[in-house]
Amino acid sequence: MSNPSTISIERPTPEIATITFSNPPVNLLVPETVTRLHELVVELGDDPDIQVVVFKSGVPDFFFNHFDLAVAADFPVPEGKDAVPVWTDMVLRLTKASYITIASIRGRTRGGGNELALACDLRYASREKAMFGQPEVGGGLLPGGGGTERLPRFAGRDRALEAILSSNDYDADLAERWGWVTRALPDAELDDFVDTMAARLASFDRTALASAKSMVNRASLPPDADLVAAYGEFTHSLTLPGFLTRAAGFQALVAEKGLDLEYRMGEYIGIANQQA
Repeated sequence: MSNPSTISIERPTPEIATITFSNPPVNLLVPETVTRLHELVVELGDDPDIQVVVFKSGVPDFFFNHFDLAVAADFPVPEGKDAVPVWTDMVLRLTKASYITIASIRGRTRGGGNELALACDLRYASREKAMFGQPEVGGGLLPGGGGTERLPRFAGRDRALEAILSSNDYDADLAERWGWVTRALPDAELDDFVDTMAARLASFDRTALASAKSMVNRASLPPDADLVAAYGEFTHSLTLPGFLTRAAGFQALVAEKGLDLEYRMGEYIGIANQQA
């Protein structure tokens, strides 16, 4: 029997889909996650009824987390010299889809998970429980899923530089002030707010929604080629001495701190590098 997917989908109405990610204990993105997400995004793109897609987590304390680098070599690779990386193709399709995408963020969202959220049209975060970060640089890596291309457009160049270069964690209040998320809400109100917004948008004319989104995209999206280049730079950084030197020390920290490392990653990245 094959293992269950980390991704599940529900259709409460023909117009609305909810995609839930569940990979306990800390929702690391694994190859199957990327493959299944890509399949669903393609399938929904051909669905004549879908108008709103909501992304949420099934694991307390974590939204979509970073890539599991222990299985980095197994992430799907497209065939052909000029083929677009599967992850990049997925987030580009999400941003340009005729349906509206909403990230309902409860818990830590870092690295690739944050880049998935940035690819969504609307991002609503739990004020008490959401946390954001791009930890790659602190580990000797480069962001590759769109963070360096999208975050400056939302938060501004200097704020994006601080977040990416420091590799620190940022709470929902600051993320809201910076434009990193659309809105931060009390945790007790998040689900009802997202459900109400999804239902409202699903009641509107599908063509009008898609056309308005396309017009805003025309004024705001980074070039596709920049995201393709970024993924190549990320994969190359996996081979560089800066990452390879830090990887061993980070693994030792994982052995020492266990799951607490994922809860306080921004803090531990700074400690690990200062002690190295």
